[in-house]
Formats: sequence, structure tokens, C-alpha cells
Amino acid sequence: MLTRTPPWRADLSRSLRLFREFGHEQSDPARFYTALARDSADQVSQYHDLSGQLMLDVGGGPGYFREAFEAAGASYVALDADVGELAGAGSIDARTVLGSGMQLPFRDAAVDVCYSSNVLEHVEHPWQMAAEMVRVTRPGGLVFISYTTWWGPWGGHETAPWHYLGGRRARRRYARRHGHEPKNKFGESLFAVSVADGLRWVRTQQEADVVHVLPRYNPWWSRWLLRVPVVREVVTWNLVLVLRKR
Repeated sequence: MLTRTPPWRADLSRSLRLFREFGHEQSDPARFYTALARDSADQVSQYHDLSGQLMLDVGGGPGYFREAFEAAGASYVALDADVGELAGAGSIDARTVLGSGMQLPFRDAAVDVCYSSNVLEHVEHPWQMAAEMVRVTRPGGLVFISYTTWWGPWGGHETAPWHYLGGRRARRRYARRHGHEPKNKFGESLFAVSVADGLRWVRTQQEADVVHVLPRYNPWWSRWLLRVPVVREVVTWNLVLVLRKR
């Protein structure tokens, strides 16, 4: 008897499941990122049929997302700037490119889907990277950008919640407490990117139509919170920008 996979829905049970998995990010990253990758492939598939589509994952890291997106039918290519990140789960796949998200080494309109998960807050010029993702996507293709918002509970990553007192102060506190720098160093490999920043960029960019702007992990009915200026910064752990290239 075949077991049918339930349709993807941004409901409360899905949010609770992801937040439970989030508790294992530090202790068992493979568990967390595998669960997130499967959810991400299902979510992207709501906007674009991935079958036979060439997909670029900007900041793909050690490859947890590869299996999920390939299972959905995509021809998956990853890019990352950090060799250590790429080798985090073992060997580096042949379809992996070493390069900068702020200057993607691909021609215009090269891919059908350009995807990035939790990378934008780690580059010094995040909206340059976002523009590059739009550039390399073909007309009619999908751009899916997801990033951790600075004023959300996890904005400081492992230095949270002390990032609310300032990123550099949180970084110094972490170093004093643990005897070494955090992995995500504010001002070097972690930057403050707000919900307002993302909303401003989608309004001002002119190369793609905006399909959806939504909190990634929250239930669908919480989207109205994005209309509330201060509240949206705190309750939005992660913002998703979905665009269709013109």
C-alpha cells in the first residue's frame, strides 16, 4: 500500500515541527538542515515546478539541500565562498562552484531557479547579492531568497539574545564566556539585515515581479504582521522574498 505524502502547508503544525528541529542545529546540524532542506524543496515547488530545471543554490554549504532539491527533480548546482563549509558533510560534490555571492560567476539568465537560504545576513553587501541572483535567473524563472532577520530572536545567531544590546558587544561577550570567537563574527561574517531592508529592496528593484514576501517559519495567517513596522522585526525569525524574473 502506497503512503501518500501530505501536501505542503504553512500551518501551525509545520511551524512547531521546524522549531523543534531548530533546537538540534548546534548539536546535530545534519538532522536540522536535512529537515529544513526537505521543507524548503516543498515550499519552492509551490511556486515553480522543479522537474528538469537548472537550479543554483547560492551559499549551498555542505550539501544538505542537494538531495532534497534533486528528489524534487531539479538539476542542482551549489555555490559557496567557504571551502570549509562546502566540506562540512564530507566530500565536495562535482557540481559545486567556489565563488562570491556578490559577484556570481555565471552569465545573465543562466538558471531557471536561483535560491538562497540563510546567507544574505552573512555578506557585507546583501542587496548586491540579491541583485546578482536576479541577474543570473532567466525570464520567467524564480528567485527565492531567505534570510535570518537581525531583530528576530536568532538574529545574533549563537550570540543571541545579546545581539539586542549590539552586535559587537554580543561578540565580545561570547568570546569572554567561551574563550574563543563565535563562528558568526558580527561585522565580518554576520551583518544586521532587517525586515524593513528586505521590504525596501523588493519595492525598489525593477528586474522582477514580487510574488510573495512572508515569514519563513511562521504559519501563513501571520503574514499580516509584516504590515506592522516594529512588531514585524521581532516576530519574523526569517524573511522570504519570492520573485519572478521579468
